Amino acid sequence: MNGFFVTGTDTGVGKTIISCGLAAVLKAERMDFGVFKPLLSGISRDHPESDTSLLKKMSQTSLSHEEITPFEFKEPLAPYVAGKLEGKVIGIEDVLHRWEMIKGKHQYFIVEGAGGISVPLGEDFLVSDLVKALQLPILIVARANLGTVNHIFLTVQYAKSLGLRIAGIVINGISDHPDIAEKTNPKLIEELCGVPIVGITPKLKDLSSENIKKMVKDHVDVRFLKNQMEVGR
Repeated sequence: MNGFFVTGTDTGVGKTIISCGLAAVLKAERMDFGVFKPLLSGISRDHPESDTSLLKKMSQTSLSHEEITPFEFKEPLAPYVAGKLEGKVIGIEDVLHRWEMIKGKHQYFIVEGAGGISVPLGEDFLVSDLVKALQLPILIVARANLGTVNHIFLTVQYAKSLGLRIAGIVINGISDHPDIAEKTNPKLIEELCGVPIVGITPKLKDLSSENIKKMVKDHVDVRFLKNQMEVGR
């Protein structure tokens, strides 16, 4: 299977926005992309404003909400914690079973995790365990402001220690008037991490589908990411 696993340095950094924009741009290039966000907390997958709904809409996949997100939890917590509160214990084999049911329906997939790379998703497995099982290259989404260098460096080092392949980093949410940290972070991150920054995206005020797609098309090196998929085949 070819595609990407989109993870973040934290929660709320814009993983879904970047995932959706990539799916829309690649779909426009006539690539057969599906989406998979196996665990969702804090909102129903069928809610029109859920990550699942946005991913489905922008990828134009025929997959159902349940196929895209087979496991949902009420509380806005790490999936493992939210699941325990409801008496639901999800193992990695449960997620992989759902993956096997859909992976043949598209040629490529964008898979999105929850929070950062070491967030617990279920009993005895983290986001990183799922990445390793799916064998997809990672696209790391990070915030732009002061403190992000530490979060990105730790994420990259952890991924490398597990032998995971990193396709690149997207720094998301640059201000209209960037401060000195936002201006200097990209060069420092590439120097420290040895991983390419494939996008520096602005902070969107209007999160319409059109704006998200245009942002990714204009500010993310989609051609480079496509080449990364070919390298990993």
